[in-house]
Amino acid sequence: MNRAETAGARAPSAPVPLLPDATLGVLGGGQLGRMFVHAAQRLGYRTVVLDPDPESPAGLVAHRHLRADYLDPEALAELGRIADAVTTEFENVPADALRALAATRRVAPMADAVAICQDRALEKAHFVRSGIPCAPHAVMADAAALARVEEALFPGILKTARLGYDGKGQVGVGSRSELAAAWDALGRVPCVLERRLPIAVEASVIVARGADGHCVALPVQQNLHRHGILAVTRVPAPDLDDDTAAIAASGARRIAAALDYVGVLCVEFFVLGDGSVVANEMAPRPHNSGHYSIDACDVSQFELQVRALAGLPLVMPRLHSPAVMLNLLGDLWQRAAAIHEPDWPSLLALPGAHLHLYGKREPRVGRKMGHVTFTADAPEQAEAQARAAAAAIGIPAW
Repeated sequence: MNRAETAGARAPSAPVPLLPDATLGVLGGGQLGRMFVHAAQRLGYRTVVLDPDPESPAGLVAHRHLRADYLDPEALAELGRIADAVTTEFENVPADALRALAATRRVAPMADAVAICQDRALEKAHFVRSGIPCAPHAVMADAAALARVEEALFPGILKTARLGYDGKGQVGVGSRSELAAAWDALGRVPCVLERRLPIAVEASVIVARGADGHCVALPVQQNLHRHGILAVTRVPAPDLDDDTAAIAASGARRIAAALDYVGVLCVEFFVLGDGSVVANEMAPRPHNSGHYSIDACDVSQFELQVRALAGLPLVMPRLHSPAVMLNLLGDLWQRAAAIHEPDWPSLLALPGAHLHLYGKREPRVGRKMGHVTFTADAPEQAEAQARAAAAAIGIPAW
């Protein structure tokens, strides 16, 4: 049965909306997929997840869970049969899986956009084409490229071109000899060397763009990372003025438009000591730094993902409460060489606490087990409560 229906006038390129009771599919079963499934179900959609993990967080809550590899042809065919439209929940899902699905089903984002986000070299080239400044860099495709590196790129950070996230696949280098050793340590795979920049503030912008080109954005988020993993997000961004925030938001929109992107896209930016704004990287999906939007905005990043995939109207999200979000990593469970549950009652006794746990059974160091968002009438109140929570459950102060 064709569950898509027309609903009023639309731009010529806009897809026919998929209305509730259609089935939305997601490649990937992690916590981002779980929160997408929750948002889709709240709007009345049925959901199906393709992920090989029998206990994947998204698979546990979806209507259907296809337990198979992302490139399994039979599983992809079954996903295409069940789902009216398909999205992805993390950027390392093979782009070829999206291409296969796009032959018969609506897919957002499309494979070509995801492929660019999967490769740092292609990503940097896209920033340059979009007219968005990024760190001076060089692509290390082979050993010969190491000898051609300009001295101006030192000190720098060598990053694998593919499969790097949360600080993985990155090595700091201060000289040409250190570069050679770092390239060996990373397996002599294609890499990008970026000059280390004097970062004053880390920020991110999450946009949602429809097939008709209409684009909306969440407020600019200010982020703190520890060991390459997001630790704290604050909104409104306390250390960004309106002009700087506007530059970042405009840059994210331009990057999405140049990709002809459909869906939710996060672009991370560095604000340097001189006030200039440079793009760092992008993710073709909802982002950890946007989780606060579930509790602090009238439309969350996950509802925007549902709307963009289904072809529903995209409205500008409104921040109704200042917020501070804390990532909850598996480190919090590691106490005295044993596994202990964090003190959730003390955390939940604090006003404005919104606890989200992802249903993962095994807490490991660095593993994202959940997050907690504090909302309040004023940013200072949200900040104070977040700091109290951090002290109560053992998160280092910031």
